[in-house]
Amino acid sequence: MLTVSNLTYRIEGRELFEDASVVIPDGAKVGFVGKNGTGKTTLFHLIQGHLGADGGTIDVNKRARISGVAQEAPAGDETVLEVVLSADKERTALMAEAETATDPHRIGDIYTRLADIDAHTAEARASSILKGLGFEQDRQNGPTRELSGGWRMRVALAAVLFSQPDLLLLDEPTNYLDLEGTLWLEKYLATYPYTVFMISHDRDLLNKAVNAIVHLEHRKLTFYKGNYDTFENTRRMQMELNNKSREKTLDQIAHLQKFVDRFKAKATKAKQAQARVKMIEKLRPPEAMFDEFAAPFRFQQPKVELPTPMITLDGVSTGYGDKVILRNITARMDPDARIALVGVNGNGKSTFAKLLAGDIPALSGSMRIGKKLEIAHFAQHQMDKLKPEQTPLEHVTELMPTENEAKRRSRLNQMGLTTSRMDTKAKNLSGGERARLLMGLITFGGPGLMILDEPTNHLDIDSRDALVHALNEYEGAVLIISHDRHLIEATCDTLWIAEGGTIRELDEDLDSYQRSITSSKEPKTSGAGKNDRKLSKQEAAARRAELAPLKASIKDAETKMGRLQVEIEKIEVQLADPKVYNGAPDRLIALGKDKARFSADLEQTEEQWLALSAELEDAERA
Repeated sequence: MLTVSNLTYRIEGRELFEDASVVIPDGAKVGFVGKNGTGKTTLFHLIQGHLGADGGTIDVNKRARISGVAQEAPAGDETVLEVVLSADKERTALMAEAETATDPHRIGDIYTRLADIDAHTAEARASSILKGLGFEQDRQNGPTRELSGGWRMRVALAAVLFSQPDLLLLDEPTNYLDLEGTLWLEKYLATYPYTVFMISHDRDLLNKAVNAIVHLEHRKLTFYKGNYDTFENTRRMQMELNNKSREKTLDQIAHLQKFVDRFKAKATKAKQAQARVKMIEKLRPPEAMFDEFAAPFRFQQPKVELPTPMITLDGVSTGYGDKVILRNITARMDPDARIALVGVNGNGKSTFAKLLAGDIPALSGSMRIGKKLEIAHFAQHQMDKLKPEQTPLEHVTELMPTENEAKRRSRLNQMGLTTSRMDTKAKNLSGGERARLLMGLITFGGPGLMILDEPTNHLDIDSRDALVHALNEYEGAVLIISHDRHLIEATCDTLWIAEGGTIRELDEDLDSYQRSITSSKEPKTSGAGKNDRKLSKQEAAARRAELAPLKASIKDAETKMGRLQVEIEKIEVQLADPKVYNGAPDRLIALGKDKARFSADLEQTEEQWLALSAELEDAERA
């Protein structure tokens, strides 16, 4: 389907691709991964012919239709359904021609072709895609101009899915979707009849919807069979084998070089020495393979003792002006809260976040917030609060007016910004860098509660992992709104849902919730099936209650492992500092003992986790 051969492309003198090659087979579902800013979106532009390569070729089957999500989201008087239907250019042209054609033979040909392409089912197919992406019937029949930017991008996604190109190019398609929409897209792509090439940093999507991975690293493209977990394991093994081979070759060279150095001046050994020189020249150790650097996140810990409870809501309603969005919210947040807020977009998740952050008031009911509780609220629209003409250093200077520049740069380094980016204007930073800066600024004073609304949209996979580590190290409460299941599962232990005009706690885990979403979108039956479903739900509820203690123990073990790994990493950072070896020996001994203690505890916890996981797996099979 797609062949990239010896591709070279430069932008502003910087090489994004250097003799890069890859072949994507016909019908493959391929995830495209790599660090932000390495050129993934650029490759899509090259494939579509929007850019010209500096060297090499990109070949696509001549008859293949290539399409990606439109850059300009529709915003006119056409209805949502009409916009999606118009994406099938052939059907649209044939329908228009059928209105004006007068030649009976041509009219016959038109209707034959319309039958061949299943034109009579087009509206039902388009409506099904839109429903999967969150559009109920009334929204499908409404004009696109009434939609927000995020919902219009969903229309653009629905349009390209409906048109079913032979090569479907998707660039971070879940960025505008909620968890429910992401789960639908996952199933849709897994059964898509043609080739998919998708840029994504969503681990779960890459594990469920693709059967191959293309990795962009060091300006090269590498094809791996299997999903993301398989790619990660395969690459890890390749790195270990490569680096062991490199060490072995370097040891061999060093051994030969010792002989040369020792005997090159002796006439009796000159020939042997010269032979070994030639052997050294032939030995070429492979280049060391290593992970590209992923800057960590470090959040300031709460500066004051956190109140218990932190926040209580009793019968609270909220909204905008006279329009009530959420009603009768009764809930409580404690200092150790780790909550994921789920629910279909448009059901009030962001509204609830704004209520907790104090951006909108409670219209009725009682809402109490603990004294001195500082709340940090991250949302995509807050990117506008960054001053585009100011550098990150200038942003931090406003918060640290009396500190010296070294301390200001140190704080920026904790946010994950490199030295060169500290002096770059905010408008020229990447989306991921702006997200890092904003998160660092809003948590500057050490908040007791962090509210993160889709924090991973602009982060690559390694940066998402760094965010998970930072959140697990953070000692305050966390509320996350995200479609990233890996982030939710790795950091949260409680689910709340925005549904039916209110917020309530869900008495189930993420796996159960995902199953309920996918089953609710399957065709419904009638009659006896209703009783079967009712019984099935009761059995499922009983099963969840039975397994809940075991799952809670597994979650506790995972949380403990994460925190122990963080402690070990802290010690390793200190041990890597040469200064520690020049100080008091007691300090070095203490660090060594702490590392040994944490490592032993980690090993014991891992064994416990493995035993519990095996027990859960056996229980679920029973």
